Amino acid sequence: MKGKMKVALMTGIGKMDYTSRDIPTPKEDEVLVKLEYVGICGSDIHYYEKGRIGDFIVKPPFVLGHEAGGTVVEVGAGVNHLKVGDRVALEPGKTCGHCEFCRTGRYNLCPDVQFFATPPVDGVFQEYVTHEADLCFKLPDNVSTMEGALIEPLAVGFHAANQGSAHPGQIAVVTGAGCIGLVSMMALKARGVSKVYVVDIMEKRLEKALELGADGVINSKEVDAVEKVMELTGGSGCDLTIETAGTEITTRQAIRFSKKGATIVLVGYSASGEVTLPIGMALDKELTFKTVFRYRHIYPMAIDAVSSGRIDLKNLATNFFDFDDLQNAMDRSVSDKANIVKSVVKIAKD
Repeated sequence: MKGKMKVALMTGIGKMDYTSRDIPTPKEDEVLVKLEYVGICGSDIHYYEKGRIGDFIVKPPFVLGHEAGGTVVEVGAGVNHLKVGDRVALEPGKTCGHCEFCRTGRYNLCPDVQFFATPPVDGVFQEYVTHEADLCFKLPDNVSTMEGALIEPLAVGFHAANQGSAHPGQIAVVTGAGCIGLVSMMALKARGVSKVYVVDIMEKRLEKALELGADGVINSKEVDAVEKVMELTGGSGCDLTIETAGTEITTRQAIRFSKKGATIVLVGYSASGEVTLPIGMALDKELTFKTVFRYRHIYPMAIDAVSSGRIDLKNLATNFFDFDDLQNAMDRSVSDKANIVKSVVKIAKD
């Protein structure tokens, strides 16, 4: 396909602009996707606010965005499983396929991954993108491309649930009711966990957690979260905690309200990258700690969970913005975190 496309650029801290680029041509193993929806992730917001996450530093101009859904408009010569008109969710990380981690199935740990919107790899706040066809997952007729864009954060939630070996009969707590906390809660429920409680300090996010299926919520600004979890569990504590807030306070709370022998899955990144924890208590309880870095082998499972109705992604998004309004979308996502749980940008015009 010949022609030009509109691309949104981060031109500096807190600054967005637009440019025009050639529509890319897919390689033999790629497809060209017309993007329809792209979610705004916490990492996008962090790059926009700070210009970096750890060692990953934005060098403007840079394209943000990695949660994408759209329609295939051109296929490479070697692609057989997708055709023009297929609606797809894009898994954003292309790995080397040859390292120890790729060969053992842990491809999310590949040191040479090229991941959308992780510097220096541009993201997908643009009208078209070429992507490896094997990383473009066809959506069933009853799953929209908006939901397709949100398969990416849902994959993180499922990976967290998998890391915690979530199963029926458990009582679980999710700390943090942002997007990742909410999808983690939904993944736990989809895996049959008996009771899932969500902890946060923002009332609107807790309301959203209840709307999406949480068995109960705890506003830790109003009550002692540890005492409340112990009350809800009859004094025994929870079997599994998914920690998504990334704070020292919530991680310490997780250790305190976890049952002996429980598992804590750490998902959220702390601002400093370091926390001080009551390790003595963790040892006495013989707790298991697991961590999460993105996901692996999750997209088909996540898409099926949405298609079957076990997970409601339609109501996860709270705010929609047009592509032409991306500066405002980013600014509001930064400044109104108490009310905006998940922002989604509509790329394609009707």
